[in-house]
Amino acid sequence: MNTILTTLNAKYIHTNLALRYLKGATLPEFNPIIAEYTIKDPAFNIVSDLFQKKPDIVGFSCYIWNIEETIHVIKMLKTVCPHVKILLGGPEVSYDSHHWLRRIPEVDFIVMGEGETSFKQLLHYLHGEILLEDVPGICYLEEGKVKIHAQPQKIDLRELPSPFRFEEDLPHLSKRIQYIETSRGCPFSCQFCLSSIEVGVRYFNREKIKEDIRFLMDHGARTIKFVDRTFNISRSYAMEMFQFLIDEHKPGVVFQFEITADIMRPEVIQFLNDNAPQGLFRFEIGVQSTNDLTNTLVKRRQNFEKLKRTVTMVKEGGKIDQHLDLIAGLPEEDYASFRQTFNDVFAMRPEELQLGFLKLLRGTGLRLEAEKFGYTYVDIAPYEIFSNNVLTFDDIVRIKHAEDVLEKYWNDHRMDYTIEYLVTELFATPFDFFQRFGTYWETKGWSRIGHQLEDLFRRLLMFLETVEEANLDIIKSLMQLDYLSAQQFQPRKLWWKERPTEEQQKTIYRALRENPAIAGEEFASFKLTEKELFKHTLVIPHALDYQSFLNSKIVQRNGYLLIYFRHGQSPYFASIHLTEPNEQLALK
Repeated sequence: MNTILTTLNAKYIHTNLALRYLKGATLPEFNPIIAEYTIKDPAFNIVSDLFQKKPDIVGFSCYIWNIEETIHVIKMLKTVCPHVKILLGGPEVSYDSHHWLRRIPEVDFIVMGEGETSFKQLLHYLHGEILLEDVPGICYLEEGKVKIHAQPQKIDLRELPSPFRFEEDLPHLSKRIQYIETSRGCPFSCQFCLSSIEVGVRYFNREKIKEDIRFLMDHGARTIKFVDRTFNISRSYAMEMFQFLIDEHKPGVVFQFEITADIMRPEVIQFLNDNAPQGLFRFEIGVQSTNDLTNTLVKRRQNFEKLKRTVTMVKEGGKIDQHLDLIAGLPEEDYASFRQTFNDVFAMRPEELQLGFLKLLRGTGLRLEAEKFGYTYVDIAPYEIFSNNVLTFDDIVRIKHAEDVLEKYWNDHRMDYTIEYLVTELFATPFDFFQRFGTYWETKGWSRIGHQLEDLFRRLLMFLETVEEANLDIIKSLMQLDYLSAQQFQPRKLWWKERPTEEQQKTIYRALRENPAIAGEEFASFKLTEKELFKHTLVIPHALDYQSFLNSKIVQRNGYLLIYFRHGQSPYFASIHLTEPNEQLALK
């Protein structure tokens, strides 16, 4: 019988680790084909491709991000291949399985939870080799009634074969994110998370994991993401793996981890700061909320002071990028409390701050207590909330406005100088900036249209023109620095209108030719010819003293900014003041 293991990934660059563990667990008796698609692929195309593989059994790996699209594919596939056996597995269907069996009558079996043992036994049954009652961890309909089989014993993870050695995967290792698992389970009990359901943490064989990482790097893998729910729950294990990755990594490889920051010891961070190459590691840290009552209600143990110590030490080390997560909509976290949570976390200036919204996942404790906290939510995946007893739908919509511009203006790091000034000097708090700008963005209808990089600068300036206290000269100068710092070549179009007059430009370039040191000794050392000067430099009116800016001081002084674009390097900047400040102002 021809068996296919398939899924709809969120993006092409993702890979499904579960399918590969299932395939490995069934060898050598069976040899399923792995076929991966994305949620953006037309369902007809997916079904056509599966049909041409002539399947007898198709197993779908199901998650909140793909379940609805997967259902469309299943219904179409069953129409063109009525004989095919449809199996489902994955976190989205492992809970409330009776719901899925009745909603999708085309499904023959659901494999619940950890699937390696159950899936292999189910294949033995479908091949007529064992009785159905001997297959553990499955559910199905029998004469209209849901039948559920008890779970098998937990797998000894140390005995599982590697999921990375399949010949058909080798050409794609460098093009996709490679996910790796060194443990299963989570020691914590956060009631909004499915990981809290499994008690205890089990580990894979360390030496096998190291061999897998070596294999992935040797075959071109560039991004390797550890999917362990808490990678650093065992300090000795984390230290051993960190040391191994530092010792044996290959240039250009990045490793990502989900860590629990408040249990990370300072000596571990110091070790990484001292020994890890810059950019080798990336940490993902779930903060979710800094409200103590909220954390208590969701059974989340978190020491925010220790978390802050970790994040701060890592940031000061300058070696590791950090991605911090927040969740809006947790119990008893109203709008004011979430504003405080946001500001508490943004104060640490993480490289990326992900603002998410609570989803009441099937099987979680918080979904079971939804009525207690007054939750209203969408009852199809991804189950995002509308409101609760302290947070209205209007509050949720407003926070979404803030999230939109946070993503565009902070997480993409297009305007770090400008945003830092705005959130510290102009607005009462960082959240207030993102909220006010996000709401303005929405009222302009910009969330429904595309944008180029220059549009982001123009739109921010348009918003700031409505803020009475804004010093637009300083802000525009910071925006110019942000924009030009990212350029390797002189841009063809500038998003601002102000230019030196032809006479002013002649005066400046004549002065630079006669005495290049007016733009700094370093600039003079470049010894640019007149042709290079005109071809590779730009002069613009500017309201900041650049030397003071380099010393972290905002000093308003009208003059000009010289930018020398050096291919392959960051641009060189210098302030030029040919006259006294008051005369210069008059000249402009």
